[in-house]
Amino acid sequence: MGAKINLSFEEMWEKIIACDSKYDGLFFTAVKTTKIFCRPSCRSRKPKKMNVEFYHDIDEVKRAGFRACKRCQPESDLSPHMELARNTITFLVNHFNEKLELNDIAKHVGVSSYYLERIFKQETSETPRTYLEKIRIDKAVHLLMNSSRSNLEICYAVGFRSPSNFYKVFRRLKNCSPSEYRMMIQ
Repeated sequence: MGAKINLSFEEMWEKIIACDSKYDGLFFTAVKTTKIFCRPSCRSRKPKKMNVEFYHDIDEVKRAGFRACKRCQPESDLSPHMELARNTITFLVNHFNEKLELNDIAKHVGVSSYYLERIFKQETSETPRTYLEKIRIDKAVHLLMNSSRSNLEICYAVGFRSPSNFYKVFRRLKNCSPSEYRMMIQ
């Protein structure tokens, strides 16, 4: 696999609690008590937080003595293009707060922008741009819940270049404004 994603333990924990399939293949959840590892999107009963370890590489988690979950089958890759999609997602997660153009992303993963967009959409049902927006909003939600930063500070910290776009995308994905979201979680 390519580079590791830059997510904290807490962020990865949030992803498995939400069964977030956007992060499948980018990290694995290993349960120390059962010696089983899963995808972030696994629908099995959630383990206690203290019994969880996270791994970024499937070989690493196997070397640590864990076996694959029979329910979510984290070892199976159904598509030959999944590696390209994973490399793209890893790049997006690690560079979400930068100004990214499709050409920059395509250059990083070593394909043309047209090919990247076509294959990425085929694998994820989304364009790299909409996927990046979801990652940015996930980061914004994390900051809204765990910091006292202003909405404007969060907007720029997660990579949006304009507050109006931040508010528009946030409302589209969360059905409320960042301020309304913060009020709901308090």
